[in-house]
Amino acid sequence: MQKFLLFLLLLLPVVTYCQVTVSGKVTSTSDPNGLPGVNVTIKGTTQGTISDVNGRYSLNAPGDGVLVFSFVGYKTQEIPVAGKTLLDVLLEENAQELSEVIVTGYSSVAKRDITGSVSSIKADKFKEISINGVDQALQGQVAGVQVTQSSGTPGGGIAVRIRGSTSISAGNRPLFIVDGIPVETGSLSARGFGGQNDNALAMINPNDIESMQVLKDASAKAMYGSRASNGVVVITTKRGSKNANTKISFDVQRGVIDPVNTLKLLSSTQLLELQREAVTNAGENPDALGLIRGITDGISTDWQDEVLRRGIMQQYQVTASGGDNNTTFYLSANYRNEEGVQLNNSFERMGVTMNFDQQLARKLNISTNLTISRTLNKRVKGDNFLDGVYSGAIKSLPYYVPYDENGRLIGPGSGMYAGFPNFNPVAQALLPRFETLSLKMIGGINATYEIKPNLRLKGQVSVDYNDITEDQYESSQTAIGGFLPSVGGRGYGVYIAQAATNMVSNLTLSYNKKISDQHSFSGFVGTEVFRTFYNGADVQGRLFPSDDFTYIASAGIVDAGSSTKTPPGGLFSVFAEGRYDYDDRFLVTVGMRTDGSSNFGPNHRFGYFPAISAGWRISNENFFKSGIVTDLKLRGSFGYTGNERIAAFQFLGTWSAATYNGNSGVSPNNTANPNIKWESTREINVGTDLELWQGRLQTSLDVYHNKTSDLLLTRPYPFTTGFGGIPDNIGDMENKGIEWSATSVNIDKVVRWSTTVNLSKNLNKVLYLADSIPLYRGYTAEGVDATNTVRVGHPLGTFWGLNFLGVNPATGNAIYEDVNGDGLINNSDAMVIGNAQPKLIGGITNTISYKRFDASVFFQFSYGNKVLNFTKATLVNMGADIENNQSEEALRRWRKPGDITDVPKYELNSTLNNLHSNRLLEDGSYLRLKNLSIGYSLPPKLIQKWMIDQARVYMTATNLWTFTKYTGSDPEVSTLDGSTTAQGIDFFTLPQVRTISVGLNITLR
Repeated sequence: MQKFLLFLLLLLPVVTYCQVTVSGKVTSTSDPNGLPGVNVTIKGTTQGTISDVNGRYSLNAPGDGVLVFSFVGYKTQEIPVAGKTLLDVLLEENAQELSEVIVTGYSSVAKRDITGSVSSIKADKFKEISINGVDQALQGQVAGVQVTQSSGTPGGGIAVRIRGSTSISAGNRPLFIVDGIPVETGSLSARGFGGQNDNALAMINPNDIESMQVLKDASAKAMYGSRASNGVVVITTKRGSKNANTKISFDVQRGVIDPVNTLKLLSSTQLLELQREAVTNAGENPDALGLIRGITDGISTDWQDEVLRRGIMQQYQVTASGGDNNTTFYLSANYRNEEGVQLNNSFERMGVTMNFDQQLARKLNISTNLTISRTLNKRVKGDNFLDGVYSGAIKSLPYYVPYDENGRLIGPGSGMYAGFPNFNPVAQALLPRFETLSLKMIGGINATYEIKPNLRLKGQVSVDYNDITEDQYESSQTAIGGFLPSVGGRGYGVYIAQAATNMVSNLTLSYNKKISDQHSFSGFVGTEVFRTFYNGADVQGRLFPSDDFTYIASAGIVDAGSSTKTPPGGLFSVFAEGRYDYDDRFLVTVGMRTDGSSNFGPNHRFGYFPAISAGWRISNENFFKSGIVTDLKLRGSFGYTGNERIAAFQFLGTWSAATYNGNSGVSPNNTANPNIKWESTREINVGTDLELWQGRLQTSLDVYHNKTSDLLLTRPYPFTTGFGGIPDNIGDMENKGIEWSATSVNIDKVVRWSTTVNLSKNLNKVLYLADSIPLYRGYTAEGVDATNTVRVGHPLGTFWGLNFLGVNPATGNAIYEDVNGDGLINNSDAMVIGNAQPKLIGGITNTISYKRFDASVFFQFSYGNKVLNFTKATLVNMGADIENNQSEEALRRWRKPGDITDVPKYELNSTLNNLHSNRLLEDGSYLRLKNLSIGYSLPPKLIQKWMIDQARVYMTATNLWTFTKYTGSDPEVSTLDGSTTAQGIDFFTLPQVRTISVGLNITLR
């Protein structure tokens, strides 16, 4: 009964306590007559008021409560009421709060003094969004950053692009720095799963992050030189505070997960009618092919319903932080388990973080950080795999069932097994074992010695270690283990082990000097060594004695395996940066980094990446006087960054082992190219920062133009040479665009309402390719070379195909544009039919609080991009085959002369009506309610008796609603995860998932 009463108290926090009316005046040393607009709140609540134009305030508060006084640019003060009715407060200016400090790499600078383009994201922007990886937290939050989650697979791939793609083949992911350590991004797995990859950044707990800084222009990125062309994301994890009591917090979150959408497919009766029509149109007898009414359609299985489920998400975290005058600490332990919406698919992560800061002597400080994370990713095959789970569910004929009359899964050998290409999708989900176990350790130690008050020496050594083990077995009742003849029908197993390590050590000497009230200078010089190590091995086995023996040791034949060790590679770097500030009006930053990379030959081993930027704070000029404008700054930057993300030692001519006629030997593998060099991006940025009404409105506008030269790509060679090509610098490309962001405090009284919005437009174009030869990428397609092309004058992600003009009402056949007028429709008539680049992306967040209630609404959108619904090539195939289910769109097909429709007639084995064209291309624009959260903070009077300082219950929903004209399952997918040249393809891709969860956060006193 006592527990029940306690539960009611938590749900219905109604308490009574003595209230007093407290009034007073808020002043400051610079404004002794009264400070207007100061926030006065009751600690532990959102209840409060603001001071008037004379600095006076009045509110009702508990007699034993605490009032919190806060204002932009001043130190926050907490004053106990202690039964008093009059409280006058003198606020002290806080230079650090006057301008937020931004970590830009090897140094930090006040945000108001930034002369480059930098965006900052605090942890409260994403603390309640259900995300696996830190890269997901960037979506819709930062101008100029495009984030695409490739599918709804837990722990799956994320594509991040900052100001567009700068390379065709050398990688376009930003450089992620965690507490000074460059970490692995992208996929760690050695085996593909239908285009969908795992995500190395999903191994980092987002709840341990204090802030993220996105460096976008050359000046901001200059200190990362050769790795900065794609942008830099600097992540700072949480740390303890000096002279702070130990604070222990608990956070619990549980929820349910569903797919945002499923496809509308035909029932057995509808499909049978369609197939009979296609066969009849081809002049054949459908009964002779076994398409018999009342028999063939006697069963109607909804395969999507069979393989999809409602998943459960649960997340737990405990943290402790605090410190004294010499030592600070932050400790956390976390656990997350997310069931995928596909059967037998899940992602589990557990980890610990330990950050310590120690002042060993008056001039010597040491800091350490250590994060250890373990993930278990239970994967299933997906996307364009013939034996994939979701792909199989979509295309499999509804005439079959997953289980026999005894409740056993139907597999090869059963008379009820459909066979190629209709494998049992339920068995393909439940029977194979695809487990990827990963261990990640990010650790570092740094020491700072104060030589003089304005001269400091800092050294750091860090490591990012990744160990990946993949354990896979496909039983004799699966498509590969039991149906594929080359395997033998008795199971198939794979075991892979890899280790990838990044090590970095650097030394910097920093100096700052204020010569007078008008002149100040700061700068640093440094050197760094970055090393990479990799080794891996794999083994394959088949012909297992039974499905009870599933490991390689039991295989009857172990006939494939390999081991690899890559020689250590890396970078040697020297860098320097200087900043000058004249009278807080004119700001100049100059930086330079030189990198030497093992990826390039002796002719071009070193790259040089300078940058310069300047700012003019107009608001501090004597001629500019405004009571509205608090800060107005113009800024501009120019510089060069690089990209060296190609396979190691590409400049060398290499040899590999070969077997000929039973004899072992060696053969040439790659030809040498000692002249291969860095990709180099010239970057120009012009921007302005504006702040109005003491920070009530802050906005930034940036315009940029980036040109990348010497694109790294394989120059094709005639195959008669024995080589397909040679890595070379053979192209140029540009990105230009505009970005705008704003933050406003709309209401700041008892109700507080703030809005953050960002908009971005980027234009990408290939300027030059060697010999102007177009490149074809993506998938092979019916009637054309490929689904995508890379060609001069067009952006990356350009779609290639025929121009579909409609359906002939008389014949029902598709009409395509005959470009060359030869009377034939073939690849010679193919053209550019669209591109995957959006015209505009952005996001808007509204945050509202009232007393103890708070709410946040976050919308994210993409406008103007095209999505290739390549799934329709199978699901609306116009009778090219009758081995796959069809979409309800097929119900609009042409059936008789005079029909007006956009779906051609169905005719068995006819490919004319299913040639690859813009019939498959759709508008991929969407507006998505990305996150909605609602919270309630329990009254202090209720929780303090249990030694609880703060307690908050909340509900959050992710991907709650989507508006789009796209007819596929989800416009925000990309089958070829992370692809630059073939982005925006939906080929049986699992849609995003909707997560609805509730949580409780408790902080102990």
